[in-house]
Amino acid sequence: MAGRIKAEDIALVRERSRIDEIVEQYVTLRNAGGGSRKGLCPFHDEKSPSFNVRPSVGSYHCFGCGAGGDVYRFLMEIEGLSFVEAVERLASKYGIVLKYEEGVAPSGPRKDPQQRQRLLEAHRWAGEFYAAHLSTAADAQPGRQFVTDRGFDQAAAERFGMGFSPRSGEALAAHLRGKGFTDDELVTGGLCARGNHGLYDRFRGRLMWPIREMTGEIIGFGARRMLDDDRIDAKYLNTSETPLYNKSKVLYGIDLARRSISGASQAVIVEGYTDVMACHEAGVTTAVATCGTAFGEDHARIMRRLMLDHDAFRGEVIFTFDGDEAGRRAALKTYSGDQQFVSQTYVAVEPRGMDPCDLRLADGDAAVRDLIGSRIPLYRFVLDNMLASYDLDRADQRIDAVREAVTLTRSIRDRSKIEQLLREIAGRVGIDPETVRAAHRSLASAPAPSRSEVARPEVARPEHARADSSQAETAKPAAGPPITQGFGAPQFADEREAFKVIVQHPELAREHRDDLDIDDFTHPASQALWQHLGSTRWPEKPDPGWLPTVAERIEDGALRQVLEIAAVEPMRAGGRNAEAVVSSVLARLQVLTLTRRVAEVKSKLQRTNPIDQVDIYNRMFGELIALEQQLRQTRDRSLGIVPS
Repeated sequence: MAGRIKAEDIALVRERSRIDEIVEQYVTLRNAGGGSRKGLCPFHDEKSPSFNVRPSVGSYHCFGCGAGGDVYRFLMEIEGLSFVEAVERLASKYGIVLKYEEGVAPSGPRKDPQQRQRLLEAHRWAGEFYAAHLSTAADAQPGRQFVTDRGFDQAAAERFGMGFSPRSGEALAAHLRGKGFTDDELVTGGLCARGNHGLYDRFRGRLMWPIREMTGEIIGFGARRMLDDDRIDAKYLNTSETPLYNKSKVLYGIDLARRSISGASQAVIVEGYTDVMACHEAGVTTAVATCGTAFGEDHARIMRRLMLDHDAFRGEVIFTFDGDEAGRRAALKTYSGDQQFVSQTYVAVEPRGMDPCDLRLADGDAAVRDLIGSRIPLYRFVLDNMLASYDLDRADQRIDAVREAVTLTRSIRDRSKIEQLLREIAGRVGIDPETVRAAHRSLASAPAPSRSEVARPEVARPEHARADSSQAETAKPAAGPPITQGFGAPQFADEREAFKVIVQHPELAREHRDDLDIDDFTHPASQALWQHLGSTRWPEKPDPGWLPTVAERIEDGALRQVLEIAAVEPMRAGGRNAEAVVSSVLARLQVLTLTRRVAEVKSKLQRTNPIDQVDIYNRMFGELIALEQQLRQTRDRSLGIVPS
C-alpha cells in the first residue's frame, strides 16, 4: 500500500509553492518593506496586522498569536489538513505527481487524497455543462428569457458562468458518469442525489449560478425556480453542505470582487445573485452576496482579511437592503453584529424599495453607482428606526429616546465623530445638547449592554504536529522553562539580528559563515539555533525550501518559533543594500565577541607578572595586539567602512 510521500517530492512541492501566493487566497497582503509582506492574521481576530510572510524564505509568522511555519503548516492550520494532505493539495495545484514509499502505511485514518480535486473537477464539468445547456437547449428558453428580462446580455451571462439544469433529472448524472466520475463522488459533491429509482440530478429545470472560491474554482451552485411545474416550491436552492461547500463561509462573486475589495478597501454586500451581477455590470466591482444565509461572523472575517481592515487602514463595508420592513429588520440585525468590523459600516437603501438589479433595469448603471454613493452610516439608519418608536412630543419619551440613542456611539470607529452624533441626536430629538452629552458620559461609565456586542471566545492557535519527514502528527508535552526564556532581552538584540540576516539571506551570509562559530552566541537559544544552522548547507541562491527544511529538524517548538520570527521580522537596518546589511550585522556580532576576548586577555595580563612570567606575558601581549587590530578591522566592516 502506498504510504509515506518520498522526501524529494515533499521538497519539490515546497519549492514550487510560493507561500505568498497560497496565503493570498485567504488574506490580503501588503508590502511591509525588506521583502516582507503583512496582513491580518487568519487564525485569530485582531485589529492591527501582525501576520508577516516572507516569500524569499517560504515562511510566515504572526506576532499576535504565534502561528508560524512554512506553506505546509499554513494549509494544515487554515484548512485543518494533515501534513500529507497539505502536500497532496499543493501537489495537485501545481500538477506534480507524487511518489510514495511502498510498504509504509500512513499513520491513522485519512481522507481520500484525491477527493477534493475530483470534486472540483466534477463541478468544473458541471458548470460547463449547465452553461452550454443555457446557450443552446430548447427547454432552457425560460432561463434565457429571464437573463434578458433582468437586463443582462449573453456576455454578462458568460462572465458569471450562468447555466441551466435540464428538466429530465438525469442528464448531468449521465454526462459526468461519461467523464469517469462515480455515483458516490457525484452524491458527495452535492451534484446528484439517490432516490428510489437510482441517481438523479440535484438541480432540475432551474437557472444556475456557479458559486466559486476566491481562486475561481466552482464549489457549488445556486439555482432559481423557472418552471410552474417545478415540484420544489423554493424560489432558490443552493448546494447543500459538502466537503467543498460551507454556506457560512461562502460569498457569491468573491472570485471577481476580491481584487477590487482589496484595492479599494471597500465591500458592498447585496442580497442576491442578480444584484451582484447588476453591481458589477454597473461598475461597482466590490459587490458580493451571501448564499442562502444571513451575513455572519465567518463572512465578516473573510471581508476583513481581504480589506486589511484594521485600526491604521480603515475601509468601508456597505450593506444594501430592500426598503421594506424585511430590509429594515435585516439592517437592524446587521447592526447587532457591527462590532465585527473596524471599518465603518454603511447602509444604502433605495427609497422606492428597489434592489440593485431592479434599479439598474429601471434607471441604468449610473443609478446603481449613485445608490452606493448615497450610503449613510449604519448607525444613522438605525437611529432613524430607533427614534421612530418614541413619541417625541412627550418629555419623558424624549429622555428615554436619548438614553437609547447614545448607545449608538459604541459603534462609531472614528471617535472624533462622536460629538457630531451627539449633536445630531439632540437636534433630532429636540433636546438640549448638554443633556445628550450627560447621557453619553453616564453611558461611558457603565458596562456596554450585551445587545450591541458580539461575543468572541478566545481563539487559540490551532495545534498541529510538526510537519517533518516522518509525516506523523505527534505532540510532546513541554517540560520546564523553554530554552528561549529571556531571549528577547536587549542584550541579545545583536544575536537576534544575526539570525534574521542568516535565515532571510542565507545566500549572502554564506560568505561569512566560516567567520562565525558558537562562541559568537551567548544565549542558550542562540547556541542551539547555531548548531542547527551551522550543520546545514547554506544555499548559493535564494531558496524558499531551505528554511522549512531546517525548521523540520528542530523538535523544540519554542526554538522553532524563534526561527520563524527571525524569518519574517524586519531588520533594524532595513532599506539598505541587502549584501551590505548582512556583512554589517554579522560583523557587529563578531565585534561583540572580539570585545569580550580583548577584555579577557587584558584581565589575564593584569594578573600576570611580567618579570616572573615573561614568556606568558609577552605571548598574551602579542595576542592582545592582534585582537585589537582584528577588532578595529571588524568594527570598520560593521560600519560599512571599506579598507583603503
